[in-house]
Amino acid sequence: MANANPRSVDPLVVGKVIGDVLDMFVPVVEFTVDYGSKKIANGVEITPSSAAQKPSVHINGSPASPNLYTLIMVDPDAPSPSEPTFREWLHWVVTDIPEGSDASKGREVAEYIGPSPPTGIHRYVFALFRQREAMQVAQKPPESRGNFRTRQFAAANGLGLPVAALYFNSQKQSATNKKR
Repeated sequence: MANANPRSVDPLVVGKVIGDVLDMFVPVVEFTVDYGSKKIANGVEITPSSAAQKPSVHINGSPASPNLYTLIMVDPDAPSPSEPTFREWLHWVVTDIPEGSDASKGREVAEYIGPSPPTGIHRYVFALFRQREAMQVAQKPPESRGNFRTRQFAAANGLGLPVAALYFNSQKQSATNKKR
């Protein structure tokens, strides 16, 4: 992974994550996302087969901290361009993740679905939100994965702005490349 400043939102602005998915925010937490030996850095390319299994997500900080987090993973490029309003495809929601821990210690609200871009390059965004209390976020999955809005979900659950975000790019693999 490049030694990018984790506190910088510049790659998120350039990649249009801020604007399309998230509002401008100040990163205050560091977290890592790994698919096996592949570390996610903003804008890196990951094949769908490399991301088929849920990643390891670790939130840096003190395990003694009372802070809890919600992680949301979406594909903002899934909707048809003919859609009158912008929507995202939901890939994963985990709530009540303790600081200094990983997502496996939280509550999986929407089970992980790996990337499967039908055409073109798709962005897959991980947005991290700090919760004010345990069980703050509804513990039932959203009604539709294909009609999801990160901003709306955060507002409905009192999460405010994200505290960190990362994204990667992925595109459809040919059948011969899937075996690699």
